Amino acid sequence: MVFDLDLIKKVYSEMSERIAAARNIVGKPLTLSEKILYTHLTKPSLHPYTRGVDYVEFAPDRVAMQDATAQMALLQFMTCGRNKVAVPSTVHCDHLIQAKIGAKKDLQLAIETNREVYDFLSSISDKYGIGFWKPGAGIIHQVVLENYAFPGGMMIGTDSHTPNAGGLGMIAIGVGGADAVDVMAGLPWELKMPKIIGVKLTGKMSGWTSCKDVILWVAGQLTVKGGTGAIVEYFGDGADSMSATGKGTVCNMGAEIGATCSLFAYDEKMSAYLKATGREQVAAMADTIREHLRPDPEIYADPSKYYDQVLELDLATLEPYVNGPFTPDLATPISKMAEAVAANGWPAKLEVALIGSCTNSSYEDISRSASIVKDAMSKGLKTISEFTITPGSEQVRFTIERDGFIKEFEDAGGVVLANACGPCIGQWARHIDDPNRKNTIITSFNRNFAKRNDGNASTHAFVASPEIVTAMAMAGTIAFNPLKDTLKNANGDEVLLNEPTGFELPPKGFAVGDAGYQAPAEDGSGIEVKVNPASKRLQLLDPFPVWEGYDLQGLKLLIKAKGKCTTDHISMAGPWLKFRGHLDNISNNMLIGAINFFNDKTDSVKNQLTGEYGPVPATARAYKEAGVGSVVVGDENYGEGSSREHAAMEPRFLGVRAIIVRSFARIHETNLKKQGMLALTFADKADYDKVLEDDTIDILGLLEFTPGVPLTLMLYHKDGTSEEITVNHTYNEPQIQWFIEGGALNLIRKNAMK
Repeated sequence: MVFDLDLIKKVYSEMSERIAAARNIVGKPLTLSEKILYTHLTKPSLHPYTRGVDYVEFAPDRVAMQDATAQMALLQFMTCGRNKVAVPSTVHCDHLIQAKIGAKKDLQLAIETNREVYDFLSSISDKYGIGFWKPGAGIIHQVVLENYAFPGGMMIGTDSHTPNAGGLGMIAIGVGGADAVDVMAGLPWELKMPKIIGVKLTGKMSGWTSCKDVILWVAGQLTVKGGTGAIVEYFGDGADSMSATGKGTVCNMGAEIGATCSLFAYDEKMSAYLKATGREQVAAMADTIREHLRPDPEIYADPSKYYDQVLELDLATLEPYVNGPFTPDLATPISKMAEAVAANGWPAKLEVALIGSCTNSSYEDISRSASIVKDAMSKGLKTISEFTITPGSEQVRFTIERDGFIKEFEDAGGVVLANACGPCIGQWARHIDDPNRKNTIITSFNRNFAKRNDGNASTHAFVASPEIVTAMAMAGTIAFNPLKDTLKNANGDEVLLNEPTGFELPPKGFAVGDAGYQAPAEDGSGIEVKVNPASKRLQLLDPFPVWEGYDLQGLKLLIKAKGKCTTDHISMAGPWLKFRGHLDNISNNMLIGAINFFNDKTDSVKNQLTGEYGPVPATARAYKEAGVGSVVVGDENYGEGSSREHAAMEPRFLGVRAIIVRSFARIHETNLKKQGMLALTFADKADYDKVLEDDTIDILGLLEFTPGVPLTLMLYHKDGTSEEITVNHTYNEPQIQWFIEGGALNLIRKNAMK
C-alpha cells in the first residue's frame, strides 16, 4: 500500500522549480540538505539564510508520533480548535510494551494493561484524521521507513530517532509534542537553519564490518554534542554502496551526536528498497528527478567549500566498533576491546546480548545475525549469554519467521521479543539476582546511558552492530574479537566463526498477515475522545499561566545538576511510561535521576523553606504551594537524549521558572521555550560554580526581553553576599511571545478564538 501518493506527487512536481529558485538565491551549488530545506519553506525566501544563525519557518510534509509522546501531544492538539490535522499524521504503539517473557505473552499483557491509553489514542486518531498503528505493528521508525519515508521529503516526529528516515533521503527531525501540534494545526514550524557536516564515504565495507560501525566511528569523532545544530550529510561512492536500511541505521543513531538529523542521497539502493516495500510508484517518480535528490556535482568535487565541516572515511579500512559504557560516543575498535576491558576494569562477562530495536532490526540485520547463529550451531556452539531478538515491525517479523530465522535463533537459546521498543527504552523486566552488582550487557540499540536499559546504575551497557552482539552472545564475553579469536565447543575443539552473510532484501520478498494499521474515520465529528476523569494515566490539560509582567524575584534553587543530565535523568522512562498522559502523576519523576552537585546524591535536595532534604518533585511542590518559584541549574548539553517534552512540561507544572545551564541539547531547549519556560545559558560557563545550595535568585531584564540581549541573574547567598551574573538566551520575537503568553499552545488557542 502506498500512503500519501498525491502529496509525494505534489512535492516532486514542484521540486525542480523550487530548487532552481533556491540555487539562484543562495548563489552557489546546493547540498542535498539545502535542496530539501529550501523546497520546504513556508514562504519563498528573498535572501539566503545563514546557517546556525537565522530562524526559518518550514512546512513539513508529515508528522509521526509514538504512543508515549503522542498522548501529551494529542492532549495539547485537542485544545487548539481544529477538527482535523492539517498534514498526514500517524500514531505508533511501540513504547508501552514491556519485555518480560516473550513476544506473544508480553504483547497480550500490554494490551490489557494499557487498554485505556490505547483506546484514547485510537479514538483521538479516529476523530482528527490520524493513522493509527496498533500495538504489535512495530517500532515507529521502522514502520515509517517501510511505509511513509520518501526521498526529498521532510517530516517531524515526536521521538529523537525520527532521523531514521534519512536512510531514504528524507529530512526527518525529532521534536517535542508542541512542535508536532504546530504542524498538525497548520502552522509554520520553526527551526534555526542548521549547519551542515559532510561525511565523505569511500570504498566498500566487508566481512564483520557493517553500517552500524560507520555511525559508531562518527560518534567517536564528533562526541555526543558534536552534531548539535547540524545536519550530517553522507555522500560519496561509499555511501552509495550501503543498503537503504543500513543508511537508516546510521541516520537513526545520529541522534547520539546531537545532530538535527542525518541524510543520504537518493541512489539505486533506495530505489530497490522502495520497490521491495510496495512503493514502485514512488521509486519511479524519484528516478525521474534523481538529480534533485542528490547534492549538486560541484559538492563532490570540493566538499570543504560547501560543508561547515568534513569528515572522511574509507569503508574498506573500517573495523567493527564497540561503544560505551554509559555513553554512546566512547568508541573502541574491536581489535582494542579486550585491552580496554582490562584497562578500565569493565566486567568482561557478558550477561545479556540484545539485537534489534529501531536502529538495527532490518531484514539485512536479522539475516546476517542468523547466519552467525547457524554457523555457530553447526560448529557445536550455543549462546552462553542471554540472547534476545527484537523485530522492528510485524512485516519484518512475519518475513523472518517465514524464512526460518526465528527458529534458528530459538534453537540456539535466543528469545524473540515483541515488535516494540522494550529494553531499548527501559521497558525490560530484566532477570538479575542483584541489581546493584556490576555487570555487562551489549545491545545493537542506539543509547546506553546509565539505567537506560534496565534501570540499574551498575549495568555497563555497550553498543555494537547486531553481528558483533550475536558473536559475543556465543562467546559470553565482551573481550572477544570474532575476527581472530576462537571459541571452544562441547567437544573441546577450538572453532573460528565464519564472517556473517545475509541479504539486503528478502529473496522471496516481504510478506505480512496483518500489518496492524487502522485508517482514521472519514468523518470524525461524532467520535468521542475517551478520557476517564478518574483515570490515573490520562489527564486533560489546563493552560499554563501567562507571565506576570514583571521580573522574576525570590526564586529558590531547586537543584544544581552535576555532570550529564539527559532527558532520562529529568523524566525517566521505564515504569514511568504509564503516566505519559497524566502530567500531575508523571511529574513525580521530575529530575529524580539527576545528581545533586552539593551531596552527590540523586533525588535528594535541600528545601530552603524547612532546611530538610527530600525528593526533588516533593520539594518543587512545596515551593509551588508556598507561592515561590524555583530554578534548575545544569551543566553541559543539558537535556541530551530523547525528545520527550515531559522533561520540559514537568518543571513548568511544578513551578520551575527557569533552567540555567552551561549549554543545551537542541530539542530540549526548544521544548522549554514552547512551554513558556526561560531557557538560559551562563555567558561565562565558570559562573555555574558560583551558584550555591541556599541561593535565592532574581532574573532581571524581562521587561525589556529582546532577541540577542542578555538577561541578568542576581544570586543572593545565605551569608548575605550577592553576585550579579550575565545569562544569554536564543529567543527570537515569536519565542519571546511564547514566554509572555505562558506557552506556545496558549498563543495558538488565543489566535484560534479570534
